[in-house]
Amino acid sequence: MQNILRRASEKGSLLPQAAENCQEWLLHLPEWGKTAIAELVEENNWAELNDRFFRNLEFGTGGMRSRTIAETITKAERGHGAPFDSPEHAAIGSAYLNDFNIARATIALFRYCKTQSDGPLRLVIAHDVRHFSEHFSQIAAKIWNHLGGKAIAFDGPRSTPQLSFSVRKFQAIAGIVITASHNPAHDNGYKVYFRDGGQVVEPHASKIIENFNQTSLREAVQVLESIAKNTQPIAYFDAAADKSYMEEVVSHLFDADIFRESPISIIFTPVHGTGDIIVAPVLQRLGIRAHFVAEQMVHDPRFPTVKSPNPEHFAVFDLAIKKAEEVDAELLIATDPDADRIAIGVRNGEGKFEQFTGNLTGALLAEFRLSRMKELGWIPAEGSPRAALIKTFVTSPLQDKIAAAHGVKCINTLTGFKWIGEKLNDYETALHDQLAKLDLPKLDYANTPAAKRRELLLQHSTFLALGGEESYGYLASDNTRDKDAHGATVMICEMLAALKKSGKTLIDFRNEIYKKYGYYGETQLNIYYEGASGAEKIKNILDSYTKNPPTTLGHFHVTRITNFNGEAISDADGKRIPAQNFFMIDLDNGYRYAIRGSGTEPKIKFYIFGHAPVTISIADSAQETTQTMEHIRQLLEKDADLRASQKN
Repeated sequence: MQNILRRASEKGSLLPQAAENCQEWLLHLPEWGKTAIAELVEENNWAELNDRFFRNLEFGTGGMRSRTIAETITKAERGHGAPFDSPEHAAIGSAYLNDFNIARATIALFRYCKTQSDGPLRLVIAHDVRHFSEHFSQIAAKIWNHLGGKAIAFDGPRSTPQLSFSVRKFQAIAGIVITASHNPAHDNGYKVYFRDGGQVVEPHASKIIENFNQTSLREAVQVLESIAKNTQPIAYFDAAADKSYMEEVVSHLFDADIFRESPISIIFTPVHGTGDIIVAPVLQRLGIRAHFVAEQMVHDPRFPTVKSPNPEHFAVFDLAIKKAEEVDAELLIATDPDADRIAIGVRNGEGKFEQFTGNLTGALLAEFRLSRMKELGWIPAEGSPRAALIKTFVTSPLQDKIAAAHGVKCINTLTGFKWIGEKLNDYETALHDQLAKLDLPKLDYANTPAAKRRELLLQHSTFLALGGEESYGYLASDNTRDKDAHGATVMICEMLAALKKSGKTLIDFRNEIYKKYGYYGETQLNIYYEGASGAEKIKNILDSYTKNPPTTLGHFHVTRITNFNGEAISDADGKRIPAQNFFMIDLDNGYRYAIRGSGTEPKIKFYIFGHAPVTISIADSAQETTQTMEHIRQLLEKDADLRASQKN
């Protein structure tokens, strides 16, 4: 076998790195794994082997995400099969998520956590509904226990935000959630959270990555063999864990009685994912008239009723719209498989449903919640520099304008909710430090009522008014440190009910915002580059923006390039933004676009932003902005093709 792989590499059929990785894995794999590779070699399926072995799966700052179901499933991997057409074994490959990479990651995380605490190393583990999610979570729990820690898991699928909340609630050193979020059905992932409940960032991330890189495949195989002989049961949470999290979700509301005063009717779908587990009982408790898409309430890792389980694609709502017409519902709500993202569909003036973008929903929530906080006296009528709207740089500048109008600061972060979580940890730490300076009692932050935390933060640190990002993620409670579709569900329902009580619709509210602040639009260009060759193309594009930056785009002139990898940039708190291969480009017509490689999918992303004052009508401003953004999008697509093929 080794000679065949070497000859294939010499002929150019197999990439040198793929041949090297494949040979190493053959030395340590169990027999079924070696048989799987042999099948692909016998079939001369070099393309499949290249995709599986062209690199070692990297443990990034937030964890890992990759294929776990291969394009070509071998007989050895298929085995006896499992429910929902799942193979018996996750796909073999150094670049894929499988038992062996799960083991390496868990060993690495444990070793780092051991340097951070002298006490018991408690780990919280959750998983979504994907292929091998439960299996991977059990492997992680058993390895953690085998190494001397104490792992506690959920007895079935649970969401990412519940994992984040539970790390804090149960005072764990870390948390793991097995999920690939909204990725295609063949993917899975391994996300890591630290004791603050947020995704790992520095200084922890690089140390965990270092440990991961130092953990060999051989060691991972040996540990997997050891836990296979261990019959010690895994510890699971009881019902109290769900109850605590439901209380957290309900705490997002200003007035839970609004739904009795102003009844609403909604359609909810978890799109086969975890969202129903918490949302369904919460909606029932609040008295919201909720109807569910029965076909999508089934926890099915194939996501059979949709092309993609990503709720930002309006096709996800096809079945929900049919249900809404049957029951005359006012609002559609869909959550993604791990229930951190949420999208909504709203009835317009013609009685048809239209989807609000993640940016627009965030803007409506920001305007509604800031206004309501002032009405309730939570923040002064003129605003407060100690209240903050936190968003990412690639989230609509409309939200910057809303924050400014309300007199609160707007914090922009790098893309990814982990950076919003980091800011919340900064604010919590600042509060503890200030209380200590004043010789005041130490605060049990996670168990302090939300109202008391708000009061203390506004006095001594910074209070989160709302956190959000363009990719359909929102957060209004700092006891969870990741975007939360459950909390967003009740916030959106409350906003709808309050508007309805005053005789308005969400469409009316949207139009009010555009008339007040101007029309803001955005669009994206996502270019996918699969496999080994695709990774090279993405690198070429990003490198070119440093080595060959654009001066024009069509007839537009570039007025500024912000290079987050080459400039010293600080946020509104004066904190330095970490370096990242990310660019913001300003054009002479006032429009802007950003470019970055996706951290979770094999694609490069362009974010395009445009705006225009509403002088005649919203429709005219929208049409003008949309046409200009589309022209920019087409120019960027052509430019990306050229840059992808050029070595820099």
